[in-house]
Amino acid sequence: MEALVANGPSILFFVFASLAVVSALCVVLMRNPMYGAISLLTSFLCVAVLFLLRHAEFVAIVQIFVYGGGIMVLFLFVIMLINLHRLPEVRKFAGQSPVVIVLALLLMGFFGWFFLQVEFDQPFTRPETFTMADGEDLGNSQAVAWALFTRHLLPFEIASIFLLIAMIGAVVLGRRQ
Repeated sequence: MEALVANGPSILFFVFASLAVVSALCVVLMRNPMYGAISLLTSFLCVAVLFLLRHAEFVAIVQIFVYGGGIMVLFLFVIMLINLHRLPEVRKFAGQSPVVIVLALLLMGFFGWFFLQVEFDQPFTRPETFTMADGEDLGNSQAVAWALFTRHLLPFEIASIFLLIAMIGAVVLGRRQ
């Protein structure tokens, strides 16, 4: 039991990393687009868990909100707007199977070589905390918020205005008959 507790983060990493890779493969290999979208959502959520394991809480929440929420809603709208019954049956990798197999083997060989070069003996450790000028320690989310709303406030506000304009444009285009 002590070995399980001591190696818990490493075990969780390998479980969620392998689940993310399997669900990413399912995105590409599924014939039904809805199943592919569900596999994509699973992949997004697994990546968010990997961010949480690395103590990047802000990035994990952004991953869930932006990708798991916004991008998935966009994909589901596109899937619903396409009339899937009228699409012709298309073969996967139409006539390109040998090229695909060679590229897949090369990619697997590269990743295999890469993983043999990496040292996996280093345990996961909590990153150092960020310290403000008055000596107060900030967590990860607080440090991102502090940098975002002090040093990078103007680019943040410009990006929010662009997103607002894009949202208004989407509503206008969506309401058009």
